[in-house]
Amino acid sequence: MEKEKDFLKPEYYENRELSWLKFDYRVLNEARDKSIPLLERLKFVSITSSNLDEFFMVRVASLKDMVHAGYKKKDIAGMTAQEQLDAINKDTRALVELQYSTYNRSLVPLLYNHGIEIVSAHEELTPEQAEYVDHYFQENVYPVLTPMAVDASRPFPLIRNKSLNIAALLTKKNEKKKETEFATVQVPAVLPRIVQIPSSKEGIRTFLLLEQVIERNIHQMFLNYNVLCAYPYRIMRNADLSIDEDGAEDLLQEIQKQLKKRQWGEVIRLEVEEKIDKRLLHILKEDLHIAQEDIYKIGGPLDLTFLMKMYGIDGAEDLRYSSYKPQRVPQITPGEDIFAAIRKGDILLHHPYQTFDPVVDFIRQASVDPDVLAIKQTLYRVSGNSPIIASLAQAAENGKQVSVLVELKARFDEENNIVWAKKLEKAGCHVIYGLVGLKTHSKIALVVRKEEDGIRRYVHLGTGNYNDSTAKLYTDLGMFTCSEAIGEDATAVFNMLSGYSEPLSWNKLIVAPIWLRKRFLKLIKQEVKHAQEGKEAFIKAKMNSLCDRDVIAALYEASAAGVKIELVVRGICCLKTGIPGVSENITVHSIVGNFLEHSRIFWFHNDGREEIYMGSADWMPRNLDRRVEIMFPVEDERLMDQVRHILGTQLADNTKAHVLQASGKYEKIDKRGKKLVNSQEQFCEEAKNAVPKKVNAYQDRVFIPAEPVE
Repeated sequence: MEKEKDFLKPEYYENRELSWLKFDYRVLNEARDKSIPLLERLKFVSITSSNLDEFFMVRVASLKDMVHAGYKKKDIAGMTAQEQLDAINKDTRALVELQYSTYNRSLVPLLYNHGIEIVSAHEELTPEQAEYVDHYFQENVYPVLTPMAVDASRPFPLIRNKSLNIAALLTKKNEKKKETEFATVQVPAVLPRIVQIPSSKEGIRTFLLLEQVIERNIHQMFLNYNVLCAYPYRIMRNADLSIDEDGAEDLLQEIQKQLKKRQWGEVIRLEVEEKIDKRLLHILKEDLHIAQEDIYKIGGPLDLTFLMKMYGIDGAEDLRYSSYKPQRVPQITPGEDIFAAIRKGDILLHHPYQTFDPVVDFIRQASVDPDVLAIKQTLYRVSGNSPIIASLAQAAENGKQVSVLVELKARFDEENNIVWAKKLEKAGCHVIYGLVGLKTHSKIALVVRKEEDGIRRYVHLGTGNYNDSTAKLYTDLGMFTCSEAIGEDATAVFNMLSGYSEPLSWNKLIVAPIWLRKRFLKLIKQEVKHAQEGKEAFIKAKMNSLCDRDVIAALYEASAAGVKIELVVRGICCLKTGIPGVSENITVHSIVGNFLEHSRIFWFHNDGREEIYMGSADWMPRNLDRRVEIMFPVEDERLMDQVRHILGTQLADNTKAHVLQASGKYEKIDKRGKKLVNSQEQFCEEAKNAVPKKVNAYQDRVFIPAEPVE
C-alpha cells in the first residue's frame, strides 16, 4: 500500500503551466530551425504569440483569481498558485526574449536577403517613402481613428482586451505653464496591420506596420498640442468566464451577459515598447492597476501575430511549403451513396491527409434522403460558414427529427455557437445548450434511416470537431460505422444528453464523466497484471495533454512493473520520465509540425488480445470528470492495422518529434546515420498513393495550424 502512495510524490510531477510553456518553446524551436522554409518559420513565431495570449487570458488569469481568493492548496507538483505565477513570470520572460531575438536577429535579416523588408521605425523612411506614408495616413487611417484625451472631465477610457494602442504625452501649444497631458488612440483592427510602401531599393518589397504610420502622424490628431512622445502598448485581460449555471434561469442569456464582461476583466499583462518614456509607463501602470511584475518591456513590434499575414504574402511561394491536397477516402466515392459505403464495413478517416468532405456529405445526404427519419449531433466548435449547420437546418425544414447539442461553453467560441444555436432553433431543430456543470466535448453524429430490413443507425465518431476549416489544419481520426451495438449506444448518448435517461450499461462506447476514468485505470491495471505474470505488456497512446494525477500514478505503477509505455503527447505533460524505479519504462514524444496534432489513440497489448480505442478525451481531470466525452473501440482488423500504423509511424518520427528527457527538457532526436522519418510528410504521401489519380478532384489548400482551445 505504501508503494502506491510513493507514486504520488509531488517531485514525480511537472507543474501543468510550466509544462505548457515548454510546449510553446517547442513551437518556437520550429521558428529557429534553419531547415524549414523562411515564411514557415515566421508562422511559428506568430503561433507562439497567439498561444501565449491565450495562456495568459485563461491559465494565468485563473491562478491570479486563486491568489486573490486566498486559495492555498498546492497542485500535483507541490506548488501554490503564487509559486506558479512566480515561476511562470520567469519562464515567460525568457521565452519572450528568445522569441524576439529570433525575430530581430535571424528572421528579419533573412527576410531582407530574400527581398522582403520590414521597416522597424518610421524615422528610417526616405523622403519619398515618408510622403507616401503621410498620404496613406490621410486617406485611409485618419478617418478611422478616435483619439481619446484623459483629463478631469474625461476619465481613462476602456482599453479593449488584446487591442494594440498608442499612448502619447502632450503639452498645450502657446501656454507658458507646460503641464503634460495623456492621450491614447487604438490602432484600428479593421485596417491591415502591415502596409506595403514604395521601396528605396530595387528588388526589395518594403512593409511598414500600421502603428508606425500612426505614430509618425499622431500630431495631426492633437493640433493644439505638442506631442512629446508616443509609444505603443497592449494589454491582456482575464477572459476566464465564471458562469453560475445552477443559478442561471437561461444559460444562453447568462453566457451572453458574461461575454460582455470579458472586456472589463482584470488587466493581467501589459506589453510596452522597451524604450517607452517613464512618465507614460507610470500613467499606464496606475490607471490600469497593474503590478510591476506584470509589465513586459518588448524589444520589437508588439503582438507578433501579424507575422501570419506576412506568411501569406503573394509572390513568395519558394519561401513556403507547397500546398497539400487532401485526398479522398478510398472507400468513399464523392457524390455516391455514403450509406451504401458504410454498410460494406467500418471506414476510418484520417484528417487532414484525407478530406473532411465525407463527414460533411454524411449530414448533407441525410438532410435530403427521404428514408432518413432523424439526425442527432453534438457541436463543440464549428466553422464561420458551416455547411454542416446549413444541412442540419435543411433537414429540419424537410421535416426530419433533428436534435443538436450546441456547447455554449466552448471557450472563445461562445458567441459563434450562440448564433448557430439560434439559427438551428429557427429552422425547427431541437437544440440542447449543453449540460449544467459539464461541457459536452464528445464528437458524435447519428443518422436514423428506414430501410427494407428495418431501422438502421449510422454513426460517425471522431477525435476532432465538426469543423470543416480546422479539419484542414488539425490531425484527427474519425470512424463511420453502422454497427448495431454502437448505434444503440449512440441513441443512449443522445437520450442522456436531452433528458435524464442514464443507461445501466453500454455495449461498446465508454462515456465520461461517469465511466471513462474507471475504464482507463482498469486497462492500465490489466497491463500491470500481465507484466507481473511475466507476459509481454505495453501501452501506446497519443493525446494532446497528460496531467491527471491518478492516470500518471497508474502509469508509474505499470512502468515499475515492467510495462513498456510509449506516449505521444503534443502539449502539457505532467509525467516525468527516467525516474529510477518509477518511470524508466516510459518515453514521451511531442510532435510539432506543419499540422497541429490533435487525435487521441489508446492502444493496450492485453496479452495479445489487443484493444485499440480512439476518442475526444485527453488524460486530464477536466476531460475525465467535468466533460461529456466518448471513447470508442476500433475492432475491425483492417482499421486496427491502420491505427497501429499511424501511431507506430509517429513513435518512429525522428524529424519533427521532441523527446522528453529525465532532466525535464525536450530534445530533438539525433538523426545521424538514421533513415529520416517525418510522420506528417509520410502520411501525406501515403494518402496520395492510396487514391487513383483520375477520381481525385479536391482543391489545393494551404494549412496554417494554431493551438486550439479545448
